[in-house]
Amino acid sequence: MIRRAALAPLASLAAVCCLAVACSATGSGSGSGSAGAGPASSPPPRAVVLDEHAAGTTVRLRVGTSLLVRLHSTYWSAPAGSDPAVLAPDGPGGATPGGRCVPGGGCGTSQARFTATRPGTAHITAHRTTCGEARLCSPAQRRYEVTVIVAAAG
Repeated sequence: MIRRAALAPLASLAAVCCLAVACSATGSGSGSGSAGAGPASSPPPRAVVLDEHAAGTTVRLRVGTSLLVRLHSTYWSAPAGSDPAVLAPDGPGGATPGGRCVPGGGCGTSQARFTATRPGTAHITAHRTTCGEARLCSPAQRRYEVTVIVAAAG
């Protein structure tokens, strides 16, 4: 039988570990709306990934940050930026088939990579009309847009 006094140090260690993991999440995850934010002493993230959950948000990046927009359906057009001087495309975007789903399910991703090249504002958009086999999207489901604000590095 384990004594309560013996469990207290383990509980404290678990709490410290959980806090460390939570604090180390820097916004490079999916849908982050504050990439590059944080204490002044921490360097900006070098890569940010956005997906459908970021739709309608504003994302803040620093010059030099890489951005991947990955939408989880091949029904989406390739994500496109509005100002290549601010957010330069890293090659052509496109669809990558994959995954297991029913035929006509749009399995795969539509994605594009960008690099924040100078301070300014750009918009990333993608469109679709089909949301499933023989199923049209509602007007609210047809457009993906994220505003990207790029600040000077450092």
